[in-house]
Amino acid sequence: MVVPSLYVSLSGQMALERRLETVARNVANMETAGYRADEVKFDSLVKRPGKDPVTFASTGENYISRQAGAIKQTGNSLDVAIEGSGWLGIQTGNGVAYTRDGRLQIGVDGILRSIEGNPVLDSGNAPIILDPLGGPPEISKDGTIYQEGRQVGVLGLFSIPEDAKLSRTGNSGVIPDAIAEPVLDFAENGFAQGFVEGANINPISEITKLITITRAFESTNSMMQSVESIRQQTIRKLGEG
Repeated sequence: MVVPSLYVSLSGQMALERRLETVARNVANMETAGYRADEVKFDSLVKRPGKDPVTFASTGENYISRQAGAIKQTGNSLDVAIEGSGWLGIQTGNGVAYTRDGRLQIGVDGILRSIEGNPVLDSGNAPIILDPLGGPPEISKDGTIYQEGRQVGVLGLFSIPEDAKLSRTGNSGVIPDAIAEPVLDFAENGFAQGFVEGANINPISEITKLITITRAFESTNSMMQSVESIRQQTIRKLGEG
């Protein structure tokens, strides 16, 4: 069972490396507005069933956590935080993406854009155009935008299916593998002007994970060295015989 033990330990190290990458990425984005943390779902994989089955650790499946982040007041009229589970729609070079980063800006062309310069969309996936000289906008809970008391556009709020798999684009954008639908019920969903949502990352939790992973990696490495030592001793004894 020496060789399987080595393989089991190696699979464990690969899983730990995968987890370490996600934790490092989360720590690096703790201050990124609207960022959604990376998580890994691990499963054991039985490769040799029988009387003495050998179970390996899978490298895990990455997924993006949808847990909400903390809300911070900024007082900026072009900042919006999303209440509920909806997403802002933005037009990117990779097509329509969605984000919880509500830091907006008005381009010289009047197009409402994300902090990364992507056009922000209404519920029909059309860019929103404001008057660059029309003064600070007022944004209501349902996303209606006013300038000087006149309605000039409506922010689109979209719902992504719970079972959709998300992939990343840009700093905090995601692209789902399912169609996102416009939110029509604003009783529990909507926008809060003058606020920004932070990353949904708990710094203390991530640092704790980092320490735990490092210790587990060291323990697994020590185990592999012990197994290798036993293997070498076995080979020597067989050679002597």
